[in-house]
Amino acid sequence: MQMTSSSTDPLATDFLKTGRRVILREAGALEALAAALGESFSAAVGLLMVAKGRVIVSGMGKSGHIARKIAATFASTGTPAHFVHPAEASHGDLGMVAEGDVLIVLSNSGETPELADIVAHAKRFGIPLVAVAGRAGSTLLRQADVAILLPEVPEACETGIVPTTSTTMTLALGDALAIALMEHRAFTPDHFRMFHPGGKLGARLLRVRDLMHDHPPLVSADLAMGEVLLAITRSGFGVVGVTDAAGQLQGIITDGDLRRHLDGLMSHSAGEVMTRSPRTIGTDALAGEALAVMNDRKITCLLVTGEDRTRAVGILHVHDCLRAGVV
Repeated sequence: MQMTSSSTDPLATDFLKTGRRVILREAGALEALAAALGESFSAAVGLLMVAKGRVIVSGMGKSGHIARKIAATFASTGTPAHFVHPAEASHGDLGMVAEGDVLIVLSNSGETPELADIVAHAKRFGIPLVAVAGRAGSTLLRQADVAILLPEVPEACETGIVPTTSTTMTLALGDALAIALMEHRAFTPDHFRMFHPGGKLGARLLRVRDLMHDHPPLVSADLAMGEVLLAITRSGFGVVGVTDAAGQLQGIITDGDLRRHLDGLMSHSAGEVMTRSPRTIGTDALAGEALAVMNDRKITCLLVTGEDRTRAVGILHVHDCLRAGVV
C-alpha cells in the first residue's frame, strides 16, 4: 500500500496536526523556561566563571544525550568541558572529575539512581554541583550547590511519558549558560575559529593573513619590461607589484596591462606599463571579503598590505580561498 501526502488525505492532515502541536507545545515550554530563569541561573554562571578546572556535564538516558551536546557547546565557545557518563563514572571514570572542576548534572526526575556515585564524589571532594531537574524537592536538587528547577509543563506526547519538552528545555538552558559565559568573556570570532578550523564555519572566519603567500612578487618601477616578464613567469601568479625606491607599492602589472602595451612593450619600464593605485586588501580582512573583491573586479589575485597600507607583505590568489572552502 502506497502512502500519499495529499492535503485532502485525512491521515496526512493528522500528521500535520500532530507535528504542529508538538512544536507549539515545545515553543511554549521555552517561553515558560525564559520567564522562570532567576537567581539560580545567575549563580550557576557565576560558579562556571570562576572554575579553575573543567565543566563536567553528566546525565543518564535522554538527559545524557543532552549533556553531551551541552558539553560540546561549552568546549566550542571557550569553556573547557567534557561529558562523563554516570554509570561509567561508577566504574573508574570518577577520576575524570577533579577538584577545581564544576559539575552539571541533568535529570528530569531528579531521582535517577545512576547519578548517586558522581553526586557523592562531588560532595566528598568539594566539587561545586549545579543540578537541573524538573521536580521540586527531588534528591538531586536538594544535594546541589545551585539548583535550577525546570518549569512544570507537559511533554509533547499526549501520554506525557516521552522526554520531549523536558529535553528541549534542558538543551536550551545549556545553550543559555554557554552563551552567557561566552559573552561575558568577550569570546570573539577569532576565538571561535580556533575551535572550528574545519568546515564552513572555520572557512567563513579565515583571515587573509591565514591564506596569503608571504614574499609577494615585486619589481622596481624603473625595471625594464624584459626583466619584468621574467619576474612574472617565476612568480607563478601572473602578476607583479611595482614599488618605488623606498619600497612603497605604486602599482601592479597584470596580463591586461601587457596586452595594452604589446606595441613596443620591451621598450618600456615597469612604471610605464603598470596600473597605478591597485586594489589591495589588509591582512586582517576576512578571506570572504577578499574573494568578493576578486569576483567583483574579475581578477584572480590581490596584493596584501600591512598596517601602513603602503607596502605589500603578501599576495592572495582566488584558488587559495577556494581550496580553503571560502565561498
